[in-house]
Amino acid sequence: MLIDNKIYVGIDAEGNRVNLDLSMSNRHGLIAGATGTGKTITMKVLAESFADAGVPVFMCDVKGDVSGICTPGQQTEDMERRIDKFGLRDCFRYHGYSTTFWDIFGEGGHPIRATVSDMGPELLARILNLSEAQEGVLNIIFRIADDNGLLLIDLKDLRAMVNYVGEHKDEYILHYGNITQQSLGGIVRAILPIEDQGGNMFFGEPDLNIMDWIRPDINGKGMINVLDSVKLVQSPKLYSIFLLWMMAELFEKLPEEGDMEKPKLVFFFDEAHFLFTDMPSVFIQKIEQMVKLIRSKGVGVYFVTQNPADIPNSVLAQLSNKVQHALRAYTPAEIKAVKAAAQSFRENPNFKTEDVIMELGTGEALVSFLDDDGVPMITQRTSIICPQSLMGPADPAVRESMINTDGMSKYDTYVDNESAYEVLHGQAQLAAEEARLAAERAAFEKEKLEFERQKAKEDAEAAKEALKLQEKAEREAIKAQEKAEKEAQKAYEKEQRARERQAQNAVGSVGSTLGREFGKMVGDTIGGTLGKKVGGNLGSTLGRGFFKNLIGKK
Repeated sequence: MLIDNKIYVGIDAEGNRVNLDLSMSNRHGLIAGATGTGKTITMKVLAESFADAGVPVFMCDVKGDVSGICTPGQQTEDMERRIDKFGLRDCFRYHGYSTTFWDIFGEGGHPIRATVSDMGPELLARILNLSEAQEGVLNIIFRIADDNGLLLIDLKDLRAMVNYVGEHKDEYILHYGNITQQSLGGIVRAILPIEDQGGNMFFGEPDLNIMDWIRPDINGKGMINVLDSVKLVQSPKLYSIFLLWMMAELFEKLPEEGDMEKPKLVFFFDEAHFLFTDMPSVFIQKIEQMVKLIRSKGVGVYFVTQNPADIPNSVLAQLSNKVQHALRAYTPAEIKAVKAAAQSFRENPNFKTEDVIMELGTGEALVSFLDDDGVPMITQRTSIICPQSLMGPADPAVRESMINTDGMSKYDTYVDNESAYEVLHGQAQLAAEEARLAAERAAFEKEKLEFERQKAKEDAEAAKEALKLQEKAEREAIKAQEKAEKEAQKAYEKEQRARERQAQNAVGSVGSTLGREFGKMVGDTIGGTLGKKVGGNLGSTLGRGFFKNLIGKK
């Protein structure tokens, strides 16, 4: 609760208020404690107070119970007793806060997306845990994409670029440097777990404008942004990617502010151990760097986890405002963790911190904030006040109403603009189509050549056959001509013989007549009528024969 421009967190053992100064709240913080000790309540109390001060808040809702911050709390006897205990009767009212719900998977709120280009090769290399050589090749891939106007928006764009560079690496080596197939393969292998954990949902458009988190509600209060993380924490790699991208984006977009009266934005990351478990050292170094630098941008980051040991020491050293709820120690390792947690607090001479940590009840915590001079205050055993919003999940209908009316629907529809994948895929399709057409043309030319060869062969055979037929026809014509000539010769000879016979007959007739008359004359001279008759016949025969022979000789 915000009172006198200070965040009233609770009361110490003497009944004094324990406050967090707004001007020191961007020095980051830690809320730790075992399950069920009140961490979520503390987080909501701080978030409500920041919102009342006009500071936008971003909260990760890991268990689903943070969503109730949009709904007024319920009046109960226990709540009424707590209100009186903390002296809040005159200022406490049950009310919900303006809330915008987000979800990387787009199920419990508006999707959060970022482009691969926004992530950049350096940050992406940290996330993918690439070697120095692989990071160098990734930088080359981004450079080639920029030089060729190829947008890297989602993971399929990155994959397409890796494949493209691999296919053309010999062309780029002299201009960009060495590109090995092993490094390209390593990048592809590193992308696989990101895809498996939902990276395809996070990388894309429309990409989030981080300034949409830094806005007031209609009453001038800070907008509370709740990230539905119930499903997200099951993908720790993606959860870490989101954290690192978010801090890098804020660091890049926000101007340098230095010390401010109040933060521009405050983040609460619940179940923070997911961010660091099994993460490479270079990744943790990057988070540490961002946590250090982002403070000067007016952004406060609060990690919420079960045990301070969950946070790497290099990051833990940057968390100045601490709220430690109870820890349970049943094993040597747990006892050691309690001692380590106690040593991170400024000592209070009235109690032993290590013992109190294990004695704290639900709703109690050891608190040490920075004072006005930035010095950690003496640790106080503090009873945390109650939140004004609902301590539990919001009704689904209320949540849906918030989602539909918060003005952030512009992020709801995924947009797949033309980018590297579409361009390269289009080029590949065009090349494939050209290859197909070239193959078809080659096949056509081959068929045409085969057809022409076959036709030439058939024509040759036809010509050969025609020549044979022609020769045969010529032979037959010659034979026919010879036959005709023979027939004509025969006919001529026959005609000649007929003419000769006719001539012979005619001459013979004349000879017969002349012989007959001559014979008659001779016979008449010799012997009268008989002699005349015999002489005529004999003369006719002799005359016919004589003249025929005469004509035949000629």
